[in-house]
Amino acid sequence: MLTMISRIEEVAKSIDQRQVECFLTEINRAERIFVLGAGRSGFVAKSFGMRLMHLGMTAYVVGETVTPAFHKGDTLVAFSGSGKTKSVLEACQTTQQIGGTICLITGTRSSPMADLATCVVHLQTDEESIHTGSDHFDLRQLKGEHRSMSQPSTPLGTLFETSAMIFADSIVSALIELKNCSIDDIIHRYSNMQ
Repeated sequence: MLTMISRIEEVAKSIDQRQVECFLTEINRAERIFVLGAGRSGFVAKSFGMRLMHLGMTAYVVGETVTPAFHKGDTLVAFSGSGKTKSVLEACQTTQQIGGTICLITGTRSSPMADLATCVVHLQTDEESIHTGSDHFDLRQLKGEHRSMSQPSTPLGTLFETSAMIFADSIVSALIELKNCSIDDIIHRYSNMQ
């Protein structure tokens, strides 16, 4: 856990604050927000969408049966470590064609999705971006690339998803302050049918 925490701290320190400000501005002014990710990134997207709903914002998860049509002026928040995942890229292309705003949370600085996005938050979770010493052993462990008798620190490389989840939660905290939300307002919106 300490190894993971130290790497996530490096990722947090490397985030460009201008990207964070852009993201906060777009989310705060959006009338309707659609969230999307594939695989584990999809779980992070759903968690973020749920928290936006708790704040009283209109948020939908792309692909759910109750999600309405996306319209011009809506905002798509896409989570993609690679910035190339086909289903997420196609949604970004559709968003652009309709005239919506794309906010991308990614682990890759340059990608097809980044080229389409209005706002990109780059979480430096790739090997070239994080300084970890001469042999990069710890990073290979985090990404699940090191082959040894022991298990990797984060099986199958969850450094991006873990960092993205923490980033999304920090955005929620910032929005609570910006919107002056009370705990009672938030708790009132928690699901009572589970």
